[in-house]
Amino acid sequence: MKIGPKFKIAKRLGAPIFEKTQTQKFSLSEARRGKQRKRMSPMSDYKRQLLEKQKMRLSYGITEKQLRRYVDEAVAKSNQPIALLMERLESRLDNVVYRLGLAKTRRLARQIVSHGHITVNGRKLTIPSHRVRVGDEIAVREGSKQTGLFIELAERHESGAVPTWLAFDLKKLSGTMKATPTYQPAETMFDPEQVME
Repeated sequence: MKIGPKFKIAKRLGAPIFEKTQTQKFSLSEARRGKQRKRMSPMSDYKRQLLEKQKMRLSYGITEKQLRRYVDEAVAKSNQPIALLMERLESRLDNVVYRLGLAKTRRLARQIVSHGHITVNGRKLTIPSHRVRVGDEIAVREGSKQTGLFIELAERHESGAVPTWLAFDLKKLSGTMKATPTYQPAETMFDPEQVME
């Protein structure tokens, strides 16, 4: 999925949703822009909801069509659609690879999956949107363990960053989904309630 100029998009959305925008330079430019925004007219509800939707979509690297499908599914299947929507987004294979710490960003995780470096329950998968279920084992393919992506993983991996619903074994380069993903509002840069509205 082609995104475009990340710095411009992050400025427009007012959130550092990309890796390259999570720098001091970006936060300083945002602080300057904050003073200018105070003089501007207040934002309409529609614009606020649209910005939140774009933040969600670009954070997970999904298309408009995929997000629409996830939202429709969450509304149809549950009386708590926000929790189900976030569970569905978090259980995508590319997101699980990112959460396990095998990739620094979700975009890199998506690429790792697409290039066939990941197996689910011993079977190679190249579909980033594959839904990982409780009990599934996600591992780096045997032939990919010696590639540059994973050789130095032991030094840069942060075990504390792996969420509680996942278990990860650094020696085997494999992880398991222990429970269904839980929505933590503090971890997200967007408001799912605005998206659902």
